[in-house]
Amino acid sequence: MTTIAKTRNSFFGPGKFYKNALAIAVPIMLQQLIQSMVSLVDNFMVSGLGDIAMSGVNVAGQVIFVFMVYVNTICTAGGIFMTQYYGAKDKKGMGQAFRFKIIMGMLAFIPYYLVCMVYPRQVLSLLVIGNTQADMILDQAVTYMGILFYVGLPMTLSVCIASSLRDMGKVKIPLVITVAATLINTCLNWVLIYGHFGVPAFGVKGAAYATVIARSIEFIAFVAVYLTTKPDFMVNVLDFFRIDGRLFGSMAKKGALVLFCEMVWVLSETVTTAIYNGRGGADVVSGMASGFAIANLFFVAFSGIYSATGVIIGKTLGTGNLEEARIQKKWLLSGAAVLGIMMTFVGFGTTLIVPVVFGRLSDSAVGICRSMVILLAFFMPAWVLMNAQQAIARAGGDTAMGMYTDAFITILVMLPMLFVLARYTNIGPVTMYLGVKLLDLVKVVIFHFWLRKERWLKNLTVPQAA
Repeated sequence: MTTIAKTRNSFFGPGKFYKNALAIAVPIMLQQLIQSMVSLVDNFMVSGLGDIAMSGVNVAGQVIFVFMVYVNTICTAGGIFMTQYYGAKDKKGMGQAFRFKIIMGMLAFIPYYLVCMVYPRQVLSLLVIGNTQADMILDQAVTYMGILFYVGLPMTLSVCIASSLRDMGKVKIPLVITVAATLINTCLNWVLIYGHFGVPAFGVKGAAYATVIARSIEFIAFVAVYLTTKPDFMVNVLDFFRIDGRLFGSMAKKGALVLFCEMVWVLSETVTTAIYNGRGGADVVSGMASGFAIANLFFVAFSGIYSATGVIIGKTLGTGNLEEARIQKKWLLSGAAVLGIMMTFVGFGTTLIVPVVFGRLSDSAVGICRSMVILLAFFMPAWVLMNAQQAIARAGGDTAMGMYTDAFITILVMLPMLFVLARYTNIGPVTMYLGVKLLDLVKVVIFHFWLRKERWLKNLTVPQAA
C-alpha cells in the first residue's frame, strides 16, 4: 500500500511529503529572505538621507511594484501550464508556456515607458494627494524613477527564466543568482549613495544606479544559465514565433483572469497607499514604507508556500493522478496554516529591529513603522493560507476563484469602504489599513468552500470536455 493510500484520511501528510515540499519552498523563502534583508539594508541607507528622500524612493517604487506584479502575474499564468507540461514530460508544451511569458511580459513596456519617462510627475502626484510635503517628495521620486526605468527589460527577462526554472522545481540556480545580485546591489548602494572609494555621493540617484547595475548583472547570469544548461523549456531564437495559437489562446484566457485578479489587488494596494500617504507628511510615507520593509522579512512565507504548492499540485495533475492531487491539497493547506502561525511569532520578533534600522527617521515615522509590523504579523496565518488556496486553484487552471471572490470583494466592498473611511473619518493610516484588511478573513472562508467544488482538479495537458 502506498504512502498516499495509508494516509489519505489524515489531516496532515507524512514527513516525507513535507520534506519534499520544503525542498522547494525553503530555497525560495531563503532567496526572498536575503532579498528582503538586503532591501532592508537599502532602506536603512536611504533613510539616512531623511524622511523626504525615503518617501520619494518608496513613492516611485510603488510604480515599479505595479509593473513587476504584472510581469510576475504573467509568469504565474504561464507557470500553470509549465508545471503540468513538466509533469507530462512535454517539452514542446513547456516551450509554448515560455514563449507566452516572454511575449506577454513585453506588452507592458509602452505604459511603463509613458509612466516612467513621459508623465512621471503627473502619475506620482496621485500617490501623495493631500500630503503636506508632496512637492519635495515628488522631486526625489521623479529623479529616482527616471533612472530605474532602465531596469525594466532585464528584470522582465530574468523573471521569465527564473520562474520557468522554479516551475520545474529547480530552485537553487535562481536562489544563487538573485542572492548574488542583491548583495551587489547593497554594496553599490553603500558606494554610490554616500560616496566611497573616490566615487561622488549621488544620494537618491545612487540608489537607482545601484539597482540598474545589479539587475543587469543578474540578467546576464540568467541568460548564461539558459544558454549553457539548455532547460526543457528552451526555445530556438529562429523558432521563437512558432506559436501554437490554440494553446496560446488557452493560456491567455486563463492568464486574463489571473491578471485581472492581481491587477485589482495591486490597484487596491496603490489606492490604499495613496490615501494613507495623505494622512500627514513625509513621516507617514516613510513610516508605512519602513513597516513593509521589515514585514518583508516574514512575508517570505508567501512565495515559498505558493511556489511549493503550485509545483506539487501542478506536477501531480499533469501526470493525471487526480486522487493524489486531492489528498495533497488537504496536506498542503494544513501545512500552510501551521506555517502562518509560526510566521506571526517571527513577525512580532522583528519589531525589535525597528529602532536599530530606522532610528534615523523621525519619532513619528518610527512609531508608525512599529505599529504596522505588529498589525501585519497578526494577519500572517490568513495570508499564508490564502496563498496556498490560490496556488491550488491556479495549478488546476481554476483562475475564476480569484476573480469572482478576491477581485469582486475588493472592487465592491474594500475600495468603497476605503473611500468612506478617508472621507468621513480622521483615523490614522495604520487603523485604516486594519479596517480594509479584515475583509481577507472573509476571503479565506469563501476560498475554502470554493475549493471543495474541485473545479481545480483538472489535467490541462489533455483536451478538456466541452
